Amino acid sequence: MPATLIQPSTVPGKLLYFTPPKDGSRPITRINEDAKYGSRYNWIQEEHIVPIENIRGREGSYNLDSAGFQYYQHKSTHTSFLDDEEIEKEYYPESEELIKELTGASKVVLFDHTIRRRRPGELDSDPSKRQPVSNVHVDQTSKSAVNRVHRHLPESEAPELLRNRFQIINLWRPISNPAYDWPLTLCDFRSIDKDRDLVPIALLYPDREGETYGVKYSPEHKWKYLKGMTPEEIVLIKCYDSTEDRGVSDLTPHTAFEDPSTPEGSPFRESIELRALVFYN
Repeated sequence: MPATLIQPSTVPGKLLYFTPPKDGSRPITRINEDAKYGSRYNWIQEEHIVPIENIRGREGSYNLDSAGFQYYQHKSTHTSFLDDEEIEKEYYPESEELIKELTGASKVVLFDHTIRRRRPGELDSDPSKRQPVSNVHVDQTSKSAVNRVHRHLPESEAPELLRNRFQIINLWRPISNPAYDWPLTLCDFRSIDKDRDLVPIALLYPDREGETYGVKYSPEHKWKYLKGMTPEEIVLIKCYDSTEDRGVSDLTPHTAFEDPSTPEGSPFRESIELRALVFYN
């Protein structure tokens, strides 16, 4: 069998974890790269080589409420992913219904999306130039999740919706070609210690401030990926869950990584992620 077709069960991945700023200041990340600031981060990215398991063939063993992520087969009717207005008109409605179907939610509100296309050497300087994120992170904290509800829903609706369980879930899909190059890896929620591993980081937009979690290294973390995800495959990634059931996952650390088993000549990664507020009666 040619070497490029071998599917190793586990690969070594270089992941960038959080360590605090040396001067003791509040950790911040700027949403846009800007040459005048140098790094987008005032905190330190610490490299660790970790085993990352390819779970293809066993992906059904991982679900949203246990691991914090879940893979599905789904072919989108929208396939170009070139125009934001078309994406919102065509891809949003089918994705909203898909998330309802897969989660049993009573209401889904898609509040934004990001197209990522790897362009080595280019600055990630605005939403049209987003690249794969190469550090371990969680998209939302409890504070920023509640703020998202108030930001994207009428004030007349938000208080009632917040009385019941709600989640923030990302729907991630490769576009154009299989994602062999810089694939997405996810950390099984059951392998993290939230009190030990997670650190709030201020996320600075041009006009406001959000908040994400940085993730500190632990040898207990169990990393998974689905090698060669195709545009007909998706993963739901839980970024927040208001559940008080400690046996249920409420977030998922994740990152892109350079897979040393990537077949030579693989096209640069292209993907789309939708971010959804997910409500339950």
